[in-house]
Amino acid sequence: MSSDPAFVDNPTITVETASKWFGQKVAVSNLSCSFGPGVTGLLGPNGAGKTTLFRMIAGLTTTSNGSVRVLGEDPRRDSSVFRRVALVPDEDAVYSAMTARRFVRYAAQLSGTDHSPDVITAALGEVAMLDAADRPIAGYSKGMRQRTKVAAALVTNPEVLILDEPLNGTDPVQRAHLIDLFQELGDQGRTVVMSSHVLEEVERVSSRVVAIVDGRLAAAGSVDAIRAAMYDIPYSVRIETDKPRDLGAAMFTSGVVDSVEASNTSVDVRTNDVTRLGSEAPRLAAELDAKLTGFHPQDASLESVFRYLVERR
Repeated sequence: MSSDPAFVDNPTITVETASKWFGQKVAVSNLSCSFGPGVTGLLGPNGAGKTTLFRMIAGLTTTSNGSVRVLGEDPRRDSSVFRRVALVPDEDAVYSAMTARRFVRYAAQLSGTDHSPDVITAALGEVAMLDAADRPIAGYSKGMRQRTKVAAALVTNPEVLILDEPLNGTDPVQRAHLIDLFQELGDQGRTVVMSSHVLEEVERVSSRVVAIVDGRLAAAGSVDAIRAAMYDIPYSVRIETDKPRDLGAAMFTSGVVDSVEASNTSVDVRTNDVTRLGSEAPRLAAELDAKLTGFHPQDASLESVFRYLVERR
C-alpha cells in the first residue's frame, strides 16, 4: 500500500512531475499524483489547473514537461487510449441542432462502439433523459445539456471517466441521481475523477480527494486524513449542553481545549486533540451532572478543509 497519499496502488492514471504553461502563464506546475478505480474528487479554486490537468489526461493537451500515463500509455502517442477514456467537459461541447439521441449516437459512432438503438436508449435512460431525447439540444437547460454529455460519455463504456463540473446547472433531484450513478460506476471498478464547486456533493460521492492550488498539489487523501494533517490549525467544535459555562470552564482547566466561548445552550471550543475531547467531554459532563445533547465539529467538512488549503497559498 502506498505511503504517499498522492499516489494509489494499481493506478490507472499516473501524473509524474507534469507541468503545462501557455506563454507566460503556468497552468500546472511540477504535479505528481495518481488515480485508480473508484471515485476521486479533484478540487481547486478557479484557475488552479483542474481543466488543464483533465485535458492532459484525456490526451487533448500535451505536457510542457513531465508525463501523464493513462492505462499505462501516453494518451498523446497511443490513440487506442481514446477508446477507453471519456471526458465530460464543463464547456457546452454539444451540437445544439442535434437531438440528445442523435448526439449520443454520434459519440458512439466516433468511438467505434456499439451504436444500436437499444444501447443509445440505455445510455439516455441512465441519466434520465429519455423524455427529452428527441428534442433539439438548443432548447435544453444547462442541467439537461450536462446530462446529455454524460450520456455521450457513458455510451462508449469507458474504463476511465473524467468529469469536469458535471453537476453544474442540475437541480437537487438531478444531482442526487448523477451522484448515485457516479458512485455505481466507481463501485464497478471504473476510474472516475470528478471536479465540482459543490463540495458537499464531492464529499458524498468520493472517498478520496486530490486538491491542487496554483497548479501545484496541495493535499491528497481522505477528508479526515487531510484535516488531521493540518497540525497547526486547531479543530473547532460546538458542544450542546444544559451547563455550557460550567462545562466550558472544566474543559479549559483540564487542558483538553485551547479556548472556550459559551452561549446559553452550547459551548464553542478549539482543540488540537479532538479525539481526547470526545472522551473527556462526557466524563467532565458526568462530574458536573450536565447533559450533553450535541457534539458538532465545525470545520472538519470538505468545504472547511478546502478553505484552509486555499488560504495557505
